[in-house]
Amino acid sequence: MRIGIDVGGTHTDAVLMNGLEIVGSHKALTSSDVRQGIIEALDAVLEQAQIGTDAIEAVMIGTTHFTNAVIERKELSETAIIRASLPIGSGLPPKCDWPEDIAAAVGDHHYMIGGGHLFNGKPIAELDSRTLDKVLSDIVSKGVKSVAVAAAFSPAIAEHEIQMAELIKARIPDANVSLSHEIGRLGILERENAALLNAALGDLANRVVSSMQAALAERNIGCPFYVSQNDGTLMAADYIARYPALTFSSGPTNSLRGAAILSGISDAIVVDIGGTTADVGVLAGGFPRESNSHIDVGGVRTNFRMPDILPIGLGGGSLVDDSGSKLGPESVGHRLVNEGLVFGGNTLTTTDIAVANGSCDVGDASKVAHLSNDLVETATQTMHRMIDEAVDKMRPSENPVPVILVGGGAILVSRPLQTASKVIHPEYAGVANAIGAAIAQVGGEVEHIVSYSKIDRDKAMAAATEEAQSKAIAAGADETTLRVLDVEETTMSYMDDDAARIRIKVVGDLRQAS
Repeated sequence: MRIGIDVGGTHTDAVLMNGLEIVGSHKALTSSDVRQGIIEALDAVLEQAQIGTDAIEAVMIGTTHFTNAVIERKELSETAIIRASLPIGSGLPPKCDWPEDIAAAVGDHHYMIGGGHLFNGKPIAELDSRTLDKVLSDIVSKGVKSVAVAAAFSPAIAEHEIQMAELIKARIPDANVSLSHEIGRLGILERENAALLNAALGDLANRVVSSMQAALAERNIGCPFYVSQNDGTLMAADYIARYPALTFSSGPTNSLRGAAILSGISDAIVVDIGGTTADVGVLAGGFPRESNSHIDVGGVRTNFRMPDILPIGLGGGSLVDDSGSKLGPESVGHRLVNEGLVFGGNTLTTTDIAVANGSCDVGDASKVAHLSNDLVETATQTMHRMIDEAVDKMRPSENPVPVILVGGGAILVSRPLQTASKVIHPEYAGVANAIGAAIAQVGGEVEHIVSYSKIDRDKAMAAATEEAQSKAIAAGADETTLRVLDVEETTMSYMDDDAARIRIKVVGDLRQAS
């Protein structure tokens, strides 16, 4: 059996699953203490199922801690960034496009040295180890222990980043080093931004992992635990300590994966409605469609593996104006159970409208009996129009598509959607994110630029696939279950040597402990 837990900003959700059967589920307001929240979730689902902890084979956890740390500019470590690209690239130094507040939070420690490669593997310059030694002396004098390194075209040729990491570890043995080719994709500014954020989260990641481990140990759960990441796959505890930034969008991703399992539909639009926002995403083959554009995280441009998600300001706690024509983006969030009209409060929310129009039965319906029919009807039409417009922006064609509703706020949708061929509101939709965490697979991905004038295309594809498989196995995948989930090949017509960008993603089931 597996336990899936998703710690969101408003709710902590948990499920106990035996294969694909849901044995127990739990939904509660998120606590400020990670350890205590996980303990309460564990206790709730184990009590429902009346089983002992020895029956649990694995625990999967999704968390928003690291996203929130970046957005709120809290708990970030001072971090140095070293870029190897000179003599080119000096016009756009590291962090040149960062908001001032988050740039100040990680400190003014950026350096540029000679090195890096061109896409075809030719060095721009030899790695300038003499300047690097001076840089490291400066970093040591400042007491900085978190370091990110980036080199031009390192996803294609990682040699200089690896050399820099070795030299950093030799000078600062306890350094937390993030290599950009392990974090982001092509595009040096966005990739080094991703590595810098990852390094700045290192200390927090160790504390969060320790809290998770303490919670499991307190309930005598000795099985492995994993953390879900942006692309819908899992990483082991030691991976999250090294790559915390890869969890930034795990919440919406878990919801999409859970929606696929609950509905049995692998290609659809998923609308995950929470307390404050609704996240609209696309399921393709049972996994979230990934974004091909740059991702903004707390005002910092990155190029992580992230799902293509459209958030809108509509949730169960969204405020409703007097006419009903404007909903959100302001929300009472987790205070809904105190401030919403149906719960005895004084704030008109979308949940009050859903109760008033008869689409759900929560709280005390008599508290909204005074609302005018015009207000209720206008607000109901507004919330359905907002969702229709979001689905229209995300659907792959103008044809209606299946729409799966999940999340605690899914009760807001009570009528057909014009953009939907059908609307599915599956059982256990309120804990779809925890289900997505519980059933997640393990993945590996590679991205390279290759020259077909130097290597046969089939050989290049085979080598990249084998590398992706190795990454998946290292992350905990059962090699007998591996399958290629996605292949992307893009001809780079503006480059010579018949160059192409290839990206291959492999997934497999979690390897069972022996």
